[in-house]
Amino acid sequence: MKTFTATPADIDKKWIIIDAEGVVLGRLASIVAMRLRGKHKPSFTPHMDMGDNVIVINADKVQLTGKKRDDKNYYWHTGHPGGIKSRTARQLLEGDHPERVVTKAVQRMLPGNRLSRKQMTNLRVYAGTEHPHEGQAPEVLDVKSMNSKNTRS
Repeated sequence: MKTFTATPADIDKKWIIIDAEGVVLGRLASIVAMRLRGKHKPSFTPHMDMGDNVIVINADKVQLTGKKRDDKNYYWHTGHPGGIKSRTARQLLEGDHPERVVTKAVQRMLPGNRLSRKQMTNLRVYAGTEHPHEGQAPEVLDVKSMNSKNTRS
């Protein structure tokens, strides 16, 4: 038996749309990260960009369990001495760019290398229900029905 290694000619990318309304953030991010890497395909090759193009809508309606909405902090540094800043998940979700919470969660579930930075370009996250990708005819992936724990009432 020979080990199969995919070539660029073997790669078949699809468009997937996921509705994040009422879905738990971490569970959503792990499913999206798996789809972006292509680990759901039997022809998965670790060093190739095999993943699908993923569209996430309603990112502002994503759920967090426990007290994470108030306790989870997102940190960044301005580059100046003493310039560390932070915002809570609630502040980000109620702010101008709530899609950044989903984007960061997915990014942190991918390995930190060149390939994962390229795979992140295949992710499109929108706060509302509108998206400009109708021409690609995306398939709907129902994350809520995959597992009862994926949703929070």
